[in-house]
Amino acid sequence: MSSLQQKLPEWMLRLGLGLVYLYSSYDIFYNTQQWKSYVSPWLFHLITPVMPLDIFLKVQATGEFILALVLIARFFGARGVRIAALLATLEMAFILLFVGIDRITFRDIGLLGAALALFFMQRSHYGTGTDNAQS
Repeated sequence: MSSLQQKLPEWMLRLGLGLVYLYSSYDIFYNTQQWKSYVSPWLFHLITPVMPLDIFLKVQATGEFILALVLIARFFGARGVRIAALLATLEMAFILLFVGIDRITFRDIGLLGAALALFFMQRSHYGTGTDNAQS
């Protein structure tokens, strides 16, 4: 199997997840008012004593932009991608467990599966000492 055939599935997952996070970070940052409706009432009551919801959503957008950058850029290596995949997995699991089932739950299940697959792909790189910028 050629090197391209070995790397292509990983890069498709990285690119797919990275573009999702790039799009959502942009949309959250520039359309904050629309995203407020996606915040559950219990989470709203947890966040607003600490910071305004607008600020929380901008922080969320910034975090998602960083995830996108790590997933898409080559120079973060397997360790960086593994951490990004773990964070994406935790975010999707959190959304599925605590936000509940709605019309877009199917998307979150797919993203959870993609993030988990990428996490375990990186485990094999990280565990063998091939954590380099080429991963």
